[in-house]
Amino acid sequence: MPISTQFTSILSKDWEINFTQCTPNGFLKYTDLCNLIQLTAAAHSELGGISFSDMQEFNQAWVLSRMRVEIKELPKWKDVITINTWINSLENSRSVRAIEVVLNGNKIIGSETFWVVFNTKTRRPEDLKLPISHFELFPERKATFISFSKINIIESLDTINEKEVVLSDLDIVNHANSVKYLEWCLDCIEPELLLKKKIKSLDMNYLKEVSFLDAIEINRNHKTFSISKEGKTCFALDLEY
Repeated sequence: MPISTQFTSILSKDWEINFTQCTPNGFLKYTDLCNLIQLTAAAHSELGGISFSDMQEFNQAWVLSRMRVEIKELPKWKDVITINTWINSLENSRSVRAIEVVLNGNKIIGSETFWVVFNTKTRRPEDLKLPISHFELFPERKATFISFSKINIIESLDTINEKEVVLSDLDIVNHANSVKYLEWCLDCIEPELLLKKKIKSLDMNYLKEVSFLDAIEINRNHKTFSISKEGKTCFALDLEY
């Protein structure tokens, strides 16, 4: 698809929070927040001619590698939020994208994300094969106070749940969607942390993909979680609350 006439290097997109996206307290789920961030990034890529459909001509797709989300306030049912996104860096096989969530003129959430170009046949990273010079970059315009980081799992984590990856966990790239990893971990924590909106930040590292019928383990040590397959860490999560 050619570059849209509506393309701009900074995208602002409005979303109305619906009831399916909310926990029983009426506020947006952390998982649906991350899903909206992902959807906004995808919308910007589509306007800029580097969407999944564009990249599939070369068997390529963007996959999420790291993500940090800092939360001052969560929107609630029927709120209309504006999500702004722009690119800090974009070269070869990598891109750092910033996202901010605005409610009633006030920034309530910031996110920094790290994306990698992934060949959907070889299942390996590779350089992007589409033009990107039309994207203006904003390396100094940060959306978070702290950048995403590598999560070092030093202490042993206890296995708190096991599951098999099912079809509903998969996305169009034919692996578990990035939001699913977070969902599996948050399903194992104390409900009051979610219902009382205690989580202030989420740091996520995506290390290895998991696929249909894979047997995985969810592990935890206080505020740190991991998802492992055959003894190897596929995902790590640090929470601040």
